[in-house]
Amino acid sequence: MSGSHLSEIRITSVLQSFTSGFVDTLGFVALFGLFTAHVTGNFVLVGASVANGHPGVVGKLLALPMFVIGVAGTRAYLLALERRQRALAVPVVAVELFLLLAFMLAGIWAQPFDSADGWPTIAVGMLGVATMAVQNTASRLTFSHLGPTTVMTGNVTQLVIDLVDLLSGAAAPGTLERIYKTWPAVIAFAVGAIGGGLGYRLTGFWSLLVPMGVLGLTLLQRTTYQRTSPTEAENKRKPVTFRVGAGRGRH
Repeated sequence: MSGSHLSEIRITSVLQSFTSGFVDTLGFVALFGLFTAHVTGNFVLVGASVANGHPGVVGKLLALPMFVIGVAGTRAYLLALERRQRALAVPVVAVELFLLLAFMLAGIWAQPFDSADGWPTIAVGMLGVATMAVQNTASRLTFSHLGPTTVMTGNVTQLVIDLVDLLSGAAAPGTLERIYKTWPAVIAFAVGAIGGGLGYRLTGFWSLLVPMGVLGLTLLQRTTYQRTSPTEAENKRKPVTFRVGAGRGRH
């Protein structure tokens, strides 16, 4: 992997990880403990709410079907772009930016939130979930070479394994490269999470202007990279097709 391509991976990974950490934490603080990026974590909170008699179960239960709809919609959009032989990264980040703007404006309009089960709280929360559904899908498809940027458990696990292997002399080829790619995402997510909590405390939903600016930088970075390295950019954007009796289609 060339040095320029590795730098591109690190920059995009840092920007995306910061965004998800910021948005997930702000949603958790503002919307009575709703995870917008780490959606399955809401099941734990549903269990805790049921056990302790706390409100907020409805929104957390609706987060999963909303997330599924967001992932399905994003996948359908990417497939449509692939069929037209279009670049993927810039459009999908633009969609995320638009949804994040809608999330911010809805939150500004609806606050203060009086109840975890009130429809304004739930509606705003679903916009946040939809925003992060787009990034989760892009992380698995368009940016699959970056590694996860929305949930850091896997990144931290892999980073610790690689560090132990490196220190014990058991590191396989590519270990240092993987460490170099992984640790900035973990740090960026942590910084974003802190920023999301502090930002909401200081300026409420207006603080989402920060991750919106970061997504704007991502758009600029991906557009520039696409123009300078069109053959490497977009991670082999031609569609994968399957035909009965014809074997695997071309990429």
